[in-house]
Parts: sequence; C-alpha cells; structure tokens
Amino acid sequence: MTQVDILFRNAQIIDGSGSARFAGDVAVSDDRIVALGDLGDPGAWQAGETVDCAGQILAPGFIDPHTHYDEAVLSDPEMTCAVSQGVTSIINGNCGFSIAPLTATGPLPAPLASIIDGAGPRFARFSQYRDRLAAEPAAVNSACLIGHGTLRLNAMDDLGRAADAGEVAAMRRQLDQALDEGALGLSTGTFYPPARAATTEELIGVSDVLKDYAALYVTHMRDEGDKVVEALEETLQIGREAGCGVHVSHHKCAGLANHGRSEVTLGIIDSARQRQDVGLDTTPYIASATMLNSGRHRQASRVIITQSEPFPETAGRDLADVAAEWGCNLDDAVERLIPALGIFFIMDERDVQRILSYPHTMVCSDGIMTGSHPHPRVWGTFPRVLGHYARKLGLFSMEEAVHKMTGLPAARFRLEGRGTLAVDHFADLVIFDETQVVDAATYETPVRPATGIRQVFVNGRRVWQDGEATGARPGRPLLRA
Repeated sequence: MTQVDILFRNAQIIDGSGSARFAGDVAVSDDRIVALGDLGDPGAWQAGETVDCAGQILAPGFIDPHTHYDEAVLSDPEMTCAVSQGVTSIINGNCGFSIAPLTATGPLPAPLASIIDGAGPRFARFSQYRDRLAAEPAAVNSACLIGHGTLRLNAMDDLGRAADAGEVAAMRRQLDQALDEGALGLSTGTFYPPARAATTEELIGVSDVLKDYAALYVTHMRDEGDKVVEALEETLQIGREAGCGVHVSHHKCAGLANHGRSEVTLGIIDSARQRQDVGLDTTPYIASATMLNSGRHRQASRVIITQSEPFPETAGRDLADVAAEWGCNLDDAVERLIPALGIFFIMDERDVQRILSYPHTMVCSDGIMTGSHPHPRVWGTFPRVLGHYARKLGLFSMEEAVHKMTGLPAARFRLEGRGTLAVDHFADLVIFDETQVVDAATYETPVRPATGIRQVFVNGRRVWQDGEATGARPGRPLLRA
C-alpha cells in the first residue's frame, strides 16, 4: 500500500501540454505529484485525504505572466483575486517597473507609484525582496522581472533624457546582480514618461546583460497604437542586437484607426519567429487600464475612472460624465483627476480574438489591484478565457486554453516543475467545472469572483475551496532556472 497526502480521483485531466484530456487520478505527497493516470484499486493507496473530482477538469494551476502585484503579495498575501481564478503563480515587475532593486529616495513617479505605496518597504537589492517573499509567503508563487524604469530612477537625476554611458553601466550592474540573484529578466515600458526618453541604443546597452543568463527582454512597447509596427520592429531589433529573446506584453492594436492591424503585427511576429526568439501575451478584453493621463482617453470610445487621488468619489464613473458635470472637456477633466487610473475602451473584439487564438500567445491579466473599482480582468481573466472564448465561442479547445495559461508560460519563463502535470512536478492544481466556469466580474461590478472554480492548490496546499479562500499561504518565490 502506497501512502500519499492527497489522492484526486475520477478527474478529467488536462495536463497543460496541449494534449487531449484523459480520465485519471493524481496522487500528491507534500508539494509534489508522485503519480498520475489510472491509479487502479483505491485499496492500493492510503491517502490523508481523497478528493473526488466527479468528472470535473483537473489541470495545472494557471500562471499569470504579467501582473503588477509586486507589493500586493506582501500587503494582501491571500491574493484572493488570483486564487479565485485558479491562478497559482504570477510574474511581477512588468512594464518597466519593479519593486526591486529600488535605491532611489523621494516620491515615486507614475506608474510605479500606482504599484507600490510610497510609504511601503523599499528593497535595495532583488535578493532582499526575494527573501521577504520566502519569509512572509503569499498564497501564490511569485517570480519577478527587473524594471528598466526602476533602474533608470536609481541611476539618473533626469528621466527626461537618454542615459549616458555611465548611467547605462550603472543600470547594467544592478540588472546583472538581480539576475544573479534569481530575477527572470528585464522589463521595459517606454510607453511611460519615466522611460520614454530612452533610446533604442540605451535599451540595447542595458539588455546586453540578458544573454549571459538566457533571460528575456519583456516589453510594454513604445507604442501600441498608430506606430505599433515601428514599436514592434524596435523590439525585434533590440533582441537581435542584444542577443536575447523578446516578449511582447499585452499585445494590442489600440485606437479606432488601428483596428484590424493585428493581421499585420502577428504576421511580423510569425516571420520574426523563424529567425529569433519571440513570444507574446494578451488580455481577453477590449479595454485596457493604465494611468489616466496616458493620452489613451483620446483614442478610446469610453473611459471609466478606476481611481483618483484628489476625487476618490469618481471611481467607477465615466470620464465623459464627470467632464460634463464639471463643465469642461476631457483633457481638463483628466488634469483635475490625476494622479488617477482609468479603463480605456480602445481595442476591437476581432483583434482580441485574433491575437488570443494565435498559437504562441499566452494569457495574462495585466492586473493592478489599486483602487476600489479595478479593471474586471483583476478577478476575471482566466475564467473568461475558459468560459467565454473556449466554451461559448469555441475559439479554441479547452485543452489549448489551459495550455495558454500553464505549459506555455512555464516554458517561456523557464519555471521548472510548473505548468504541466507530471510526476515530480509541483502540485499546483486547479479543479474546475467546464460547463459552468466563467468570469463574473464586469466593468460595473469588477470585484466579483468567478464561478466554476472549485478548488485550487499551491504546492500541495489548498488555497481556494467552494467560493472561499482558505487562508493558507504556501506560495514561494520562483527564481530563474
């Protein structure tokens, strides 16, 4: 008789590889899978707990490759918005902004100020943040990219210009140290003011460190609207000249004039993949979310205010309604509302579906928890893909949907032992009802857990069950393999 901690019986197993599902069982001891498949006579196993999956899907826990929960994993460690969706691992430090290494003093610029509290802890080295996550774990596993914008803030006295050779060298040193301490790679956000003045040469100079670690250049590109093709070409150039893989964050074609251009951008990516390492992720929504004064309100058909420091009562209201109430235009309303965040309806559903169904696209939330009225993607991204796009629309199979959330990001970011169900892999697991799973969060009521996510386990410990967080916090820092 074999002794295990948990025995999952009667499951429809989708293993994260993209392969067809199969009926079977999974045995877990401590934090690892020790057996899976047809495990035969229950009498051959002695389990501390047996979970009858009753024909529901048992899959690897979902991996969110693009989040902004750098500080949230410390301040809100139960991470209910994530585990309620089946997410068991996240990657922070995106869009060029990371909580570490942060040596700069004084007020923080947006959007970094939207991700971390200026009064919160600052970590001068990535290893300090890594060790804090290990000592005070969250419910989810956390990996982290190093933000180029954060490195610029540390190295430069004026973010409105290109870095000189000495400043590039200083950024390289901090990046090299962080990579040596286990960070996954470098993220950039040249769309945002703190890094907008960075030249292509500066980005190549800093990124040159990445090839020594086989680490990725992950980017919120300089433009996702009218100059999206030029921005994509710059990204590919940086990868070629720095000798590293590139990854396009939350790929989109923003603004009415650019609807339909995903046919062009995906063609460029597909062609480039024949010659260099290129990947991408996207969100399953036609609306994005970022700083209210990003300029995107001029491209959007609708804008919802999610947070305003001077006018918190406007959270959840349409920008156009607030501007009309104040008797001013949208630009003037934005100036009065900032510092603020907003939701921008700027994409076309056909582009969303085209990008989402591209075989090499993985799913991300781009989640920011700040404010009382966040984008519904914070609570709904992964069940939306399963319930709306896979089950309802048939955009792809349930197996492919799971692969885009598990095996694909795990391989892309080299998260060993995660993303697929196999013997000796970590027991990050989600049980869901494929006939009922769907997002419940909406633009009007965004803080609502999804339906159909039955149970979630992180490193063999249950963190979500029947609509409630268990309070367990078994997450770990995930380091570059």
